Amino acid sequence: MKKIGRFLVSSSLLIALITMITPSAESVQRPSGRLNAALLATGLEGSIGSTIGPDGALYVAEGAAGRISRVDPQTGEITTFASGLPKTIETIGIGGPIDVAFIGKTAYVLVTLVSPDVGGSDVDGIYRVDGPDSFTVVADIGEFNLNNPPTIQFPITVRTGLQYALQPYRGGFLVTDGHLNRVLRVSRDGEITVLIAFDDIVPTGLAVSGNTIYMAEAGPVPHQPQDGKVVSFGPKSTSATEVASGASLLVDVEFGRGRQLYALSQGPGVPGAPPGSPAQPNSGSLVKVNGDGTVTVILDDLNLPTSLEFIGTTAYVVTLTGEIWKIDDFADERERAAGPSSGPSSQ
Repeated sequence: MKKIGRFLVSSSLLIALITMITPSAESVQRPSGRLNAALLATGLEGSIGSTIGPDGALYVAEGAAGRISRVDPQTGEITTFASGLPKTIETIGIGGPIDVAFIGKTAYVLVTLVSPDVGGSDVDGIYRVDGPDSFTVVADIGEFNLNNPPTIQFPITVRTGLQYALQPYRGGFLVTDGHLNRVLRVSRDGEITVLIAFDDIVPTGLAVSGNTIYMAEAGPVPHQPQDGKVVSFGPKSTSATEVASGASLLVDVEFGRGRQLYALSQGPGVPGAPPGSPAQPNSGSLVKVNGDGTVTVILDDLNLPTSLEFIGTTAYVVTLTGEIWKIDDFADERERAAGPSSGPSSQ
């Protein structure tokens, strides 16, 4: 393990996804592949999770700034939707608002690694946005994790966990924890239960189709391509079913046009680098999930991508470097893609 600041980073800690090293403010090169990507917006700070709001705009969590920004999907104009959330603790390099979701017109923010056990003074959990600078904590996930540690054995260095993705589900939420290796189910009144627990597989992004939950797995260090998986499970499942694998360090999964499933890979790690190091610069990719369990790269050379969204036939990729890339030509991607089938159908 590598000592970073005050912590020991184990293979299951999600720092390798988000990087303890401040990335370049700009991508080194333009993404390439079958699809054409255009730079929509820049200047976001510690941008990780995102969602599409009820108004059709992109909303992005900025951990370093402690805010949620609204991004016009056509012009790229950035405005502040909510500010004053707990920021990333500088000695850790990750945390604060990490994802955002809406139920109806109400926004909720997932905040992580800001609790006293890691040197902060705030609550790790789900915050409801009550106004531009006012919030209510509706679920204290850090406290729940302290009182309900994993029963599966793997190294744990931060007992409050590292929550990564927030997904609306059946009137409440699903939350992945990339350090404690489990998915929590959280009601809007703050009730928290463990939905499903895993070995050291590093769960990341989520997507839902009907009752079926799709989840991306980064896999443990050194994040081999065969360990980057998309899996599925139901609300009463005790284990997950592998849907596809073959891309390093998967950080998100989303449905696009025609309910085709796509996943986002941050890319391979730097050879010989210790745990806690970022993926290789400009090595990320957007992949299509095929029905035979493989993936097909359709856009590569992405620089530290963190989340993926679709609006109609357009995809949006958010990066840790503060960029949003817009990919417009998904209308014809299914016909161009070389995968053997259109991927798993919605259930």
